[in-house]
Amino acid sequence: MGTRTTPSSTYRLQLHKGFDFDAAAAVAPYLAALGLSHAYCSPYLQAEQGSSHGYDVVDHARVNEELGGADAHARFSRALRSNGLGQVLDVVPNHMSIASAENSWWWDVLKRGQQSEFAKFFDVDWNPPELKLRGKILMPILGDHYGRVLEAGELKLERAPDGLAVRYFEHLLPIDPQSMQGEDTDRLLERAGADSEELHRLLERQHYRLASWRTAGRELDYRRFFDINSLAGLRVEDEEVFLETHALVLRWLAAGVADGLRVDHPDGLRDPRAYLERLDEAAPDAWIVVEKILAPGESLPSDWPVAGTTGYEFLNRLTQAYVDPDGEAPLTRLYQEFTGVRQDFAEIAYEAKKGVLGELLASDRRRLTSGFVRVCEGHRNYRDYTRHELGEVLEEFIASLPVYRTYIRPGEPVSEADRRQVLAAAAGAKRRRPDLDPNLVDFLVAVILQEHTGELESELVARLQQTTGAVSAKGVEDTAFYRYHRLVALNEVGGDPAAFGLGLDEFHRAAGRTAREWPATMLAGSTHDTKRSEDVRARLVLLAENPLRWRSAVERWGALNEKHRRGGLPDRNTEYLLYQTLVGAHPIQPERLWTYLEKAVREAKTHTSWTEVDQEYERALRDFVTAALADAAFLRDLSDFVGELVEPGRVNSLAWKLITLTAPGVPDLYQGTELWDLSLVDPDNRRPVDFDHRRRLLGELDHLDAAAALRRGEEGLPKLLVVQRALQLRRQRPEAFGPGGSYRRLQVAGEKAGHLVAFTRAEEVVTLAPRLVLKLGGDWRGAEVELPAGSWRDEFSGATVAGGRQPVGDLLDSFPVALLVRS
Repeated sequence: MGTRTTPSSTYRLQLHKGFDFDAAAAVAPYLAALGLSHAYCSPYLQAEQGSSHGYDVVDHARVNEELGGADAHARFSRALRSNGLGQVLDVVPNHMSIASAENSWWWDVLKRGQQSEFAKFFDVDWNPPELKLRGKILMPILGDHYGRVLEAGELKLERAPDGLAVRYFEHLLPIDPQSMQGEDTDRLLERAGADSEELHRLLERQHYRLASWRTAGRELDYRRFFDINSLAGLRVEDEEVFLETHALVLRWLAAGVADGLRVDHPDGLRDPRAYLERLDEAAPDAWIVVEKILAPGESLPSDWPVAGTTGYEFLNRLTQAYVDPDGEAPLTRLYQEFTGVRQDFAEIAYEAKKGVLGELLASDRRRLTSGFVRVCEGHRNYRDYTRHELGEVLEEFIASLPVYRTYIRPGEPVSEADRRQVLAAAAGAKRRRPDLDPNLVDFLVAVILQEHTGELESELVARLQQTTGAVSAKGVEDTAFYRYHRLVALNEVGGDPAAFGLGLDEFHRAAGRTAREWPATMLAGSTHDTKRSEDVRARLVLLAENPLRWRSAVERWGALNEKHRRGGLPDRNTEYLLYQTLVGAHPIQPERLWTYLEKAVREAKTHTSWTEVDQEYERALRDFVTAALADAAFLRDLSDFVGELVEPGRVNSLAWKLITLTAPGVPDLYQGTELWDLSLVDPDNRRPVDFDHRRRLLGELDHLDAAAALRRGEEGLPKLLVVQRALQLRRQRPEAFGPGGSYRRLQVAGEKAGHLVAFTRAEEVVTLAPRLVLKLGGDWRGAEVELPAGSWRDEFSGATVAGGRQPVGDLLDSFPVALLVRS
């Protein structure tokens, strides 16, 4: 293994046509002046035209032309190097876009079927139970039933650069030359254009089957990324596929163009560890982090050759550490009384996962069931179970699994962690469904735990593990989080909204474990996938500190807006979400708010959804929101309420940012969040960033002290000050923050001790950050912190202080947080 290049810090840049390589290159001097070590880029291999995110790759051998192509990429890379910056790249090993003919591999598979040299590149079930799909790929792209579309003349045969193709509006699919049976091209074009039956016969001879989009949920025969039909799963476990999809990225790593990778969605891979070992072998010097969502209490597998995760577990621990546990009971009562929702989150998540398996991912359930059927056929004690029974057991097991997935590998001992999760899922399935035969549940467990082995058994376990992560993502993150709104600051990727508050003891223990076990893991506050930005969450957690005032506000607002409701709509649960969203993101433009709420209610899938839009419900909700935002009395009350939370929310934000920048790990800044950023879920958090404005403010910081920055708080200068000073300190004192930098909690005395997060890195740097600031009310009387011996200088205020016991109030007198450095 080589010597890894570990970033000191990263800055996430979202590249797209409107912010290309040249625009990113222009930002490099600013990032360097801020104190960062690495730019961290969204995927930029060739993606679908118009892609706003880059996760829909169509060609792994090319740089995205819409970003400027290879020449612009070279200019960008040079700009980074000339400013002393490295680069981390987001890569997508799990899937490719198949939305257009731009993907030449998929085009060839559609044209030649299993005879294509690229057939093994994609995870296609060429032998499904349905005879109609044997040897064919289901293409669910039609807006109506195939026969109706055909008769309406919406399918057109036309010439393509490499032969003939059939067009359905923007979709183009190739015609296999062998299927033309030697017929003249011009004659075939003429006949198929005039006779739908002739076109039908030609289409029946293709390696794909055109179908209504509604068939995808239950009959799709290729693995997807979640429920997105246009993103087909890759078989990256095959060495040839790995090399073809990673050749360009590996060249960049070898040449020093990139220093590290962020691996997208490793849980979708057949064998994540094998993939990461192959990647590590190919790029031994690369810093690699994985977008692995860890459930509460779950640890990253210690045998993965990675630096760590992308930081969601840290993000959630930090949020929970700022939630007042005393607010749990009153907020729970308010939520139940106002909305009528009395189910706990675990049951909501369980039902959502089952709903996803029954609808969005029903084709994945079908494929798993077929595999289970084949396994049971080989065991005489289980062969009489019906397909329905086997599907039910699989569904209950998956819905009860407490983690995203397990990592069991054929022929290897099952880890104790995986064994616990499997047994917990089985126990949950039996408890919730006593009507299921427990012997069948036990047999499934025995297969998963490799007590029964064989090729069919191994295939079932691999497929099952690939599927459970998608079910959790769609069922929990993208459904249950939009149904349960007790305190939405907790509804974050990898979080548990059922948990309410984390004590300082556990927070510090977790940070110490990170320093020992994963010192180079990424730390996140906001990301392109977070449901709410760090600043929105930092304001919303304050509601737990004053639940009675929040109750009073919600009851007033409900009464004020009752006149805007129509026919009992919208439902109270959505109304409660609306009020929290308004508090967290105030001030927010009506269209931004509506875009968010539309997504929220469709993701919830309770009254409307992306596939079954309820126009009446959505119209009633939009009318309600429009009327409420035009109601002067409501707006005055809302502004008054939020006005009292703005400053304490900003103090929380400063505390979170400082802790993120100094805790064990590699801190990442999501673009723009060095200033106040009240963004919601994408696409809201992908709005353009005004880098010119940030550059000007950064230039002014050299002439401002902490007090002056506070006076210009509305501009975000206090946060920019924290970011710049902490990042520069990281670069100046790498030994304190790097993998060898120790972490120690500092002792705090007095009744207010629980209001301070205090720790030291390598006995050289001290972080002091307040928490539960509403309850604190600025009163630090009696609180003292034990500083390490020596002389210390505050990077923000410039004040110096001696080691030993010091009053916290004095240390935080001129600025809400302190970053002390040994003189």
